[in-house]
Order: sequence, then structure tokens, then C-alpha cells
Amino acid sequence: MNVGIKRIDTHEGRIVKALLNSGATKMFMSKSQKGGYRLIKLDLSLQVRNVDSTSNSGGAIMHKLKVNMFYKGHVERVQIDVCKLGKTNVILGMP
Repeated sequence: MNVGIKRIDTHEGRIVKALLNSGATKMFMSKSQKGGYRLIKLDLSLQVRNVDSTSNSGGAIMHKLKVNMFYKGHVERVQIDVCKLGKTNVILGMP
């Protein structure tokens, strides 16, 4: 599915492809998609496990970002963890 994300400071936005995953415990964005978004360093790094319980080859999550996300007229400010996702741009989980 396509969702829009906008920077909070400049309101610059773009459309990204997102995977809706009801089994994911958070929202994630690929490091390759971070662009000009302001990254916020986490106090503690978060270990990443893949769907098959193996450790993610991209290592721990060290940063997050806050954006306004929009889909079909609904807008919500969300926090997204930044990590290596492979071919997926964004994963929408259940925060």
C-alpha cells in the first residue's frame, strides 16, 4: 500500500510503499529511505529479530524519527524506528 509521510519541521512529504504487518510490534523505515528526515538517537539500542527469529543482518536499531503519516484523508503523527529492511521501504505494525 502507498502511504504519505511528511517531515514535521518543513512539511516536505513523499509517498512510500508500505507493508502492513499486524504481527510487527512497531513501525519501521528502511535506512535507505531516511532521506533528509531528522533522526533521533535512541537512549538504548534495540535488537531486531526477523520473522523467522534470526537476528537482523542490519544490526540493532539506533535511531528513530517522527513524521506525520497520512492515508486516505487520515493524518497521524507517528514514531518510526530506522533499520535495515531489505526491499521493503516501510513496515506498519501495531504500535
